[in-house]
Amino acid sequence: MPTTVDMTSTALYERLQHEVALFARRAEQTRLGGVGRARNSMDRAAYLLLNRLDREGPMGVKALAEGMGIDSSTVTRQVAPLVEAGLVKRTSHPDDGRAVVLALSPRGLERLEEVRASRRELMAVVTEDWSADEREAFTELLTRFNLALSKYHLTVAQGD
Repeated sequence: MPTTVDMTSTALYERLQHEVALFARRAEQTRLGGVGRARNSMDRAAYLLLNRLDREGPMGVKALAEGMGIDSSTVTRQVAPLVEAGLVKRTSHPDDGRAVVLALSPRGLERLEEVRASRRELMAVVTEDWSADEREAFTELLTRFNLALSKYHLTVAQGD
């Protein structure tokens, strides 16, 4: 899968990798936490887990792990404090009582909505001098970039 980088592209790829590194650091510094009361109040793993459960509904640990591209033991470890905090509830699978299904609790949904609103406000503040077209283009390109990274990591993981 490696590609050859010609000399004319080297400077552009150097800038791109540097900007991605800066973005990752700044995102971690702010935790993309938003503004107001919910600022910096939910870590990335919790946000992504709650968000997936909200968007896709209740599911087992294995399905959640596969959908997020991480292993089941990581999901189990990350979900434990969310269950303890009452943001996620564990129930028995309706068809197989031995299997566990994870679902977003009403409290979890309320908390997730709080954090989403705060993060939307941060995005509005950070891009306030951008046009609507620029925000749309950036979002589309960032989505495309994230999908390409996911595809790359999935391909690399399957090749191991």
